Amino acid sequence: KRAMSVKMSITSSSPRMAALWSKRPRLSMLLMLCGCAMASGFVNDTPIVVVMLPILIGIALRTGESPSRLLMPMNYAVLVGGMGTTIGTSTNLLVVSIAADLGLRRFEMLDFIHVAAIAAIFGVLYLWLVLPHLLPDHGSLMQDTKPRIFEAWLHVDEEALKEGTSLSEVIAKTGRNMTVLEVRRGDDLRLTRLPTLKLKPGDRLLVRDTPANLKEFESVLGFSLHDLDEDKEEGKEEDKDGEAKHAEQQLAEIVVTESSPLFGSTLRNQRFAERFGLIVLGLQRAGQSELSKAEDIAEIRLRQGDMLLVQGTAESLQQVKQADILVLDGSLALPRSERAPLALSIMALVVLSAMTKLVPIAVSALAGVLLMLATRCLDWREVGRALSSKVVLIVVSSLALGSALTATGGTDLLAKGYLSLVGGMSPTVVLSSLMLLVALFTNFVSNNAAAAVGTPIAASIAAQMGVSPEPFVLAVLFGANFSYATPMGYQTNLLVMSA
Repeated sequence: KRAMSVKMSITSSSPRMAALWSKRPRLSMLLMLCGCAMASGFVNDTPIVVVMLPILIGIALRTGESPSRLLMPMNYAVLVGGMGTTIGTSTNLLVVSIAADLGLRRFEMLDFIHVAAIAAIFGVLYLWLVLPHLLPDHGSLMQDTKPRIFEAWLHVDEEALKEGTSLSEVIAKTGRNMTVLEVRRGDDLRLTRLPTLKLKPGDRLLVRDTPANLKEFESVLGFSLHDLDEDKEEGKEEDKDGEAKHAEQQLAEIVVTESSPLFGSTLRNQRFAERFGLIVLGLQRAGQSELSKAEDIAEIRLRQGDMLLVQGTAESLQQVKQADILVLDGSLALPRSERAPLALSIMALVVLSAMTKLVPIAVSALAGVLLMLATRCLDWREVGRALSSKVVLIVVSSLALGSALTATGGTDLLAKGYLSLVGGMSPTVVLSSLMLLVALFTNFVSNNAAAAVGTPIAASIAAQMGVSPEPFVLAVLFGANFSYATPMGYQTNLLVMSA
């Protein structure tokens, strides 16, 4: 009765997209890349990737296409498109602001879109025609011969355990397919994994296997794959016969993103099971196995890119999605609201007022936020979640570093040193090498830090060469956006890598 299956359901829009993809995959791919690139010029990159992830995973499931050949080009198209406007990324805004503080002409929203468009044309063509052939074909998700392996605690229930049952007998019930990594009793007592070990109610077995096998072990043994204390706190609804009601359950995978309330916290601190009615069955962290070192999954501090295997009803999964948590269950419920046209109108008004130079972008953006709040298109909680203290601190500290370099003459010193290395070369070669240097730098440190340090240096280089500083500032702006080479280069790279 407790056997669960993963339900892959796509909303009404995704089947139509999947059908079009099956008939015209090349055209569909091109339209997707162009749409993502254009949207990222006016919308933050991360929300676009988060929205597209479940859609493209659903298409991969229906068409049998390799997910990596859809997700990676999409991610790169978003990064390419973000270079086109001053509001495309926070890095662009930072470079424009620093350049204005240095006495240069302030770039308006579309001043360099024609330059970025030339690069975007060749970039999108590369992503469309070349990149998919360079990526390995991992096959369809539903046909994966090497499914993800999760670690989970298997709790020994009193009703399912006969007195004197040994560990070897429990393993034998599973056809000797279950591998027990650790046995714990009480709060912190670790027991030696001897075949003759007599299990007691309340013991916990640390096991590692696929989601399907974990559920099979639970069903065969009658044990539980979740924290019994949390079960008691949540309680069970009894039906007329006195038996617990079990709504139709689903398995899903949750990816921890930087904007997620789970990021940097633990499941116990967030009261995850109580808030959403979901049971966490396992945790996967790329390249690490942290569960065996921690008391419980609920006690592990979650990082960006961690993946949780959860079980619950469709309603619970939908509630999690509405809490800004990325769920990879193959389904996508697009929210519909009577205020959507109003929100779109406010967004268009903000962009148009900045494009026409009616008001500065800082004024129009702040006015747009206030209008969103006044018309209840947003609430204060959503505004609070959108503000990242780490991003604010990175921007502030980067600005302070750039100002210190300028005030102490550090930028002039670095510029002289750089020019001594490329002495005698044409301004075009110097500019190109500067952009390449910033591009290498930004793949290992924050984009904003690379921009804040590189912009005053670029202006100083141009001044010492006696040429216009604007192309050199744009070289830093574009180079700081070239975060394609490493997973830590940009947060969307980590999201796609996890998915």
